[in-house]
Amino acid sequence: MPNETDYAPLYARVENALAAEIAAGGLPPGSQLPPEDGLIARFGVSRTTVRKAIEHLVARGLVEIRRGRGTFVAEPKLTQPLTGLSGFVEDMAALGRHATARLLDKRPVPASEAVARQLGVAQGTQVYRIERVRLADGVAMSFDETYLPLEIGEQVASNDLEAEPIFDLLELRYALPLIEAQYQLEAVTADAHVAQALGVPPGSPIFLIERTSYTEGQRPVDYEKLYYRGDLIRFSTRLARAPRRP
Repeated sequence: MPNETDYAPLYARVENALAAEIAAGGLPPGSQLPPEDGLIARFGVSRTTVRKAIEHLVARGLVEIRRGRGTFVAEPKLTQPLTGLSGFVEDMAALGRHATARLLDKRPVPASEAVARQLGVAQGTQVYRIERVRLADGVAMSFDETYLPLEIGEQVASNDLEAEPIFDLLELRYALPLIEAQYQLEAVTADAHVAQALGVPPGSPIFLIERTSYTEGQRPVDYEKLYYRGDLIRFSTRLARAPRRP
């Protein structure tokens, strides 16, 4: 008796066969799909059919095309809850991933209008900026710009920032407990600087989280712009409905 898939378009049969192979682990995350000619020979279809099947797999987030290199199985997305103030190392540990960092730059810079507003200083005041790539199991997940008041930043930057989380340094070494934070999340595309840091093409989808953390007395001590790869992570939260007024 004919199977339902026997009536599917040719591109859908190729798409479903490759999707099943990915799901079964035959094509693990990070592995490269066979070249077009190999898929044409394997499935006995045209180049147009193969390309349409790949387009659908890209749209489903199962594979990604890396220009000049080929088509690769995408890494599965991590789901990170937004339920409390925590750092990258803590977040990845909760997801069973090993977090590391790669330091790109650290230096005093004049505060822009946005940075000055978040840290409660005058525009142009010297603050300390730290740029790092954060990795989970060796895969670049986010590019972080961290801005700290100058004196605090100089203290923090004297440590090994590839090994010691900034939150730990602030709280455990410099007695600056982080009480709460203000978050703002939006969808953006990677500019050239962010794309180079994360190793993705410019224009790639990015989650931008702006986070200002406060210590005792509502004093801002840490302002961050966190650029997360949109193809590798998603965020979740749980919200309570406010009681209706009578």
